[in-house]
Amino acid sequence: MTLIEPAAPRRRLRRGVVILPSAFTLGNLFLGIWAIVTASRGAYDTAGWMIVGAAIMDLLDGRIARFTATGSAFGEELDSLVDAISFGVAPALIAYFAFLRDGGEWAWILAFLYIVCAVFRLARFNIEQAGTAKANFHGLPSPTAGACLATYFAFTETAFWDSFLPQVPIARTAGWLMLFVGVLMVSNVLYPVVPRFSIRTWGGRFAIFLMLAALVSAFTAPAYFFFPFSIVYITWGLVRSVGMGFLDRLPERDPLYDEVDEDPDDERELDYEAMRPRRRFIRRRQSDRERRA
Repeated sequence: MTLIEPAAPRRRLRRGVVILPSAFTLGNLFLGIWAIVTASRGAYDTAGWMIVGAAIMDLLDGRIARFTATGSAFGEELDSLVDAISFGVAPALIAYFAFLRDGGEWAWILAFLYIVCAVFRLARFNIEQAGTAKANFHGLPSPTAGACLATYFAFTETAFWDSFLPQVPIARTAGWLMLFVGVLMVSNVLYPVVPRFSIRTWGGRFAIFLMLAALVSAFTAPAYFFFPFSIVYITWGLVRSVGMGFLDRLPERDPLYDEVDEDPDDERELDYEAMRPRRRFIRRRQSDRERRA
């Protein structure tokens, strides 16, 4: 006699696995909102580290969804909406509170333009690349742009800045940086995806080595690591795209333009010949009724 075990524990486990990526996405949202509140209180460096934490959450939720095969259209849309806040609104407000608030009545327009670029970037990503395997990102990823902008304040507080860059206008540079990364988000520059970790290939081993080195640097000297690292990544994408001729690798159509097919020839024609048996059947039923009457 074969005993069949109940499937309820397995279903509960499956449900828990499905919820796990969304939990990381909501953690991303929590850190983004917390960063806004923290920046409004004047703790700009702490707010910047929260954006870095949100970027880590964003990296993990996608990898967990792929690893557990629990990705969904709902998860993709939720992730984009959360990213618009954590890497669009939050970094823009951090920069505004820290550098632009005293720059005039209309200084907030720079923050608005950055947010518009971030929202456009995420919308384009949903159309072009969401749910597919990627070798490159089309445009600067919003987490990188947000982390670069949010950690700029911490880097300006370092001894390196005081020693080698004291003549650089901090507030004006922040405004130009905001516009620069915003334009890169909606540009056609290709940025490489984080390589997969593996001990079987040299590329995978090198990725593991880079990740370990990045973790050590991030924990030992975060103010010296995150902003320069993001600048290096941004510069590498620009140099790489120019060197490889990125104009030859653009998408076939503009993802911001929704094409509507209004061709009148696309109308469906009725097949009257196929309808004739149905008509004969109806006539036969009518004649049967007349005989019975």
